[in-house]
Amino acid sequence: MEPSERSRRVLAALVREYISSGEPVPSSLLVSAAGLGVSSATVRNILSRLEEEGYVQQPHTSAGRIPTDRGYRFYVNLLLESTPSGRTADAVEARLRRDGNALADAVLSRASHVVSQASRNVGFVLQPAHDSAVFDRIEFVLLGGSRVLVVIVASGGHVLQKVIDTGEPLSADELRGAANYLNAELSGIPIQHARAAVIERINEERMLYDALAMRAMELAASSFTDLPRRHVLHVDGTSALFGGDHGLAMSAMHTLILMIEEKQRLVRLLNEYIDGVGLTVVIGAEHLDPSLRPFSLVASTYDDGMGTGTIGVIGPTRMHYSRAIAVVHGAATAVTRVLCDPISPNPRELS
Repeated sequence: MEPSERSRRVLAALVREYISSGEPVPSSLLVSAAGLGVSSATVRNILSRLEEEGYVQQPHTSAGRIPTDRGYRFYVNLLLESTPSGRTADAVEARLRRDGNALADAVLSRASHVVSQASRNVGFVLQPAHDSAVFDRIEFVLLGGSRVLVVIVASGGHVLQKVIDTGEPLSADELRGAANYLNAELSGIPIQHARAAVIERINEERMLYDALAMRAMELAASSFTDLPRRHVLHVDGTSALFGGDHGLAMSAMHTLILMIEEKQRLVRLLNEYIDGVGLTVVIGAEHLDPSLRPFSLVASTYDDGMGTGTIGVIGPTRMHYSRAIAVVHGAATAVTRVLCDPISPNPRELS
């Protein structure tokens, strides 16, 4: 049953007070906090009904009440009814542009730090797996002997790296010449189709008469083989789990840290949760993985010009939801702006 208007106001006030203090909230405090102008006895009756309906619980007989996961869900739904202010997006955008590096990897790494710092939770950014990414340029870095680091940059500044063994030592000049040739030949080709294009050109008879071109194509054939297609996950602020009075058990924190370290387990979970554009909030018992029920997740999608990624935070169920929602929504908007328009002027920064 949906709470009445008076119950809604009492429940919202209780959730705000509990998030702020971490202590069970007595009815006497809610008389003024809910702003209803009713007696303490009336508030107690409202709380009794909310408890019967599963929105709040009383840890001890003599204590006040705390929200259940259902109570948090009600509160979050209230917050989601209004659109967050654009000021947060402007401020986050300024921070992301501050050091001038507009490559996607650098921007998204900074974004995970910004959302963690601003929300005081663990921040993450999940990049899309770009099967349709378009080749922009390639660079070869001599590591020693016959080992070469290949750096492939796709449109939008997305970077793929791998180490290849050329089978024979090559000079820096040879590698530079090969890179220049490939950058002229392959520009605009989807990366996942690049290897087929390279093999086709190797088989062309004219390639046999150009040693530089043949060397370049052989390097490219190795470079474009088995490129990583997995999502890249940036995570920041794990130490936030150990700060503050959030009531998390050490075992719960250990579970989340293990998931963050594994990364691909967290990627799979995010892919299951995110089924559309916009904000997603998962609270406590709503998690598919029972071991994550002490936590809540707030996430939103962003657009990098080629696909959709996810940015968000993970923290205790007693999370400051209004702040987390504003930060995540703002960061998703800011990341989209920076990646799709990397030369815009700097707006005002987040303080």
